[in-house]
Amino acid sequence: MRELRWDSQGLNPIRLLIDCAKCVASGSIKNADIGLEYISQISSPDGDAVQRMVSYFSEALGHRIIKHLPGVYKSINPSKTSLSSEDILVQKYFYELCPFLKFAYLITNQAIVEAMECEKVVHIIDLHCCEPAQWIDLLLTFKNRRGGPPHLKITGIHETKEVLDQMNFHLTSEAGNLDFPLQFYPVVSKLEDVDFEKLPVKTGDAVAITSVLQLHSLLSTDDDMAGKISPAAAASMNLQRAVHMGQRTFAEWLERDMINAFILSPDSALSPLSFGASPKMGMFLNAMRKLQPKLVVVTEQESNLNGSNLMERVDRALYFYSALFDCLDSTVMRTSVERQKLERMLLGEQIKNIIACEGVDRKERHEKLEKWIRRLEMAGFVKVPLSYNGRIEAKNLLQRYSSKYKFREENDCLLVCWSDRPLFSVSAWSCRR
Repeated sequence: MRELRWDSQGLNPIRLLIDCAKCVASGSIKNADIGLEYISQISSPDGDAVQRMVSYFSEALGHRIIKHLPGVYKSINPSKTSLSSEDILVQKYFYELCPFLKFAYLITNQAIVEAMECEKVVHIIDLHCCEPAQWIDLLLTFKNRRGGPPHLKITGIHETKEVLDQMNFHLTSEAGNLDFPLQFYPVVSKLEDVDFEKLPVKTGDAVAITSVLQLHSLLSTDDDMAGKISPAAAASMNLQRAVHMGQRTFAEWLERDMINAFILSPDSALSPLSFGASPKMGMFLNAMRKLQPKLVVVTEQESNLNGSNLMERVDRALYFYSALFDCLDSTVMRTSVERQKLERMLLGEQIKNIIACEGVDRKERHEKLEKWIRRLEMAGFVKVPLSYNGRIEAKNLLQRYSSKYKFREENDCLLVCWSDRPLFSVSAWSCRR
């Protein structure tokens, strides 16, 4: 590693990044430090797509190392209790600069319109209610429905009250302009804390539930108990660390500490949670099913990033995020401040969570469509074929961004791709009768 650092001018930064990840995974901190220092010289958040992506992955590896010093880590990464205004703005940039959310919203709305064709009262439960454009488009479509629009209720769930206040303002204002019968119910809650029995669903409501890039985060809650230790045990561990710090160099202590953490981690391959059981997800889907929704539409990232093995996650995350950085590089100017913020505050933070975090802290647990199909079928849902008209509109939408954006059908679901690489899936479901 030292020789490569000084003598190689054409070293592949991704290859070096993978070597560094192997060092981190094995607890070889000295070698990881050498590699990360070299990567910092050949990558940059302002460079080309590869340089930018490698920069965020190397930062994530650095965070994984210092996470074994909880005091240091917390001092430079203060915990956030809620989304900031900039976080909310970056979500807006993702909506505007990439077609993925627009694609999901378009397909979702068309599925709702067709499923609710003859319904008088339609109640939509949005599990992450943050983009008024989606539901304003639905209002316009329902307004022109033969026989007149339904009475529309929208229960919007989000952890930030300010987001729901803005949603309420925009939707009720537009409904007033259109003379459209709309009721908006804001529910301030984290996804895992939603109590479906307390949602304002009435007898006679035709219910549709929408989830856009949310369900995967519930998989982390199953690690909560596995990752807990008693305060007495934690104090004992900290005392042992302090004693041994005086006997070894910092790097030697950190390497030993990381090796022990790798062996004893509840996220290791020996954990019973690694066999795919997800009690929290099962309970959540069962609670959804009790509402007897006429339609459920789920959008998720098409990647397998829920494994316990760090190197598998690094390889698969590189495959997934390289396509995202490439599509941004191809369709958005490199000088765009919005794109820079999107990559740093959204994609970079996702990468950091995937690589640096374990247990309940690791929220970005993407899984592929085949797993979501199996999970939803086991919960008592059956697939609903997606609309032909929606596909025609979605194709036109993607082409407005780039000819490299495509979609394909798989198991009656849709995969939106960059070139031939699937990145997001959309599937529609109803309750099994």
